[in-house]
Amino acid sequence: MNPQKLICAKESYEIIGAAMEVHSVLGCGFLEAVYQEALAIEFEKRNIPFKREEKLAIDYKEQTLSKFYEADFVCYSKIIVETKALSELTGKEESQTINYLKATGFKLGILLNFGTKSLTHKRLIRF
Repeated sequence: MNPQKLICAKESYEIIGAAMEVHSVLGCGFLEAVYQEALAIEFEKRNIPFKREEKLAIDYKEQTLSKFYEADFVCYSKIIVETKALSELTGKEESQTINYLKATGFKLGILLNFGTKSLTHKRLIRF
């Protein structure tokens, strides 16, 4: 079995399931903030532990920078969840999420895009 699929598999399944429910109810066409609010409600209903707009420190050569990263969501205290409402994802959004993982030390990021006919999601893993 692919070890990448084992990283937070159950938690990923629950997060993506909540996002699918939000997308099935709202469809595409809303602003990102609308999906974020609905996703927070769905996380609560499903007892998925999360913090919204969590400020995460970024270290550089053992010093904490004054700038910080603000995650859309941090779920289970270990998974960054980034939400988008774009007509399509580009490598830019993936690279940005991977950089957040590097900067924070988290291992898993989930990129969700509500801006398409069907929900688009990607699991991004840092080793």
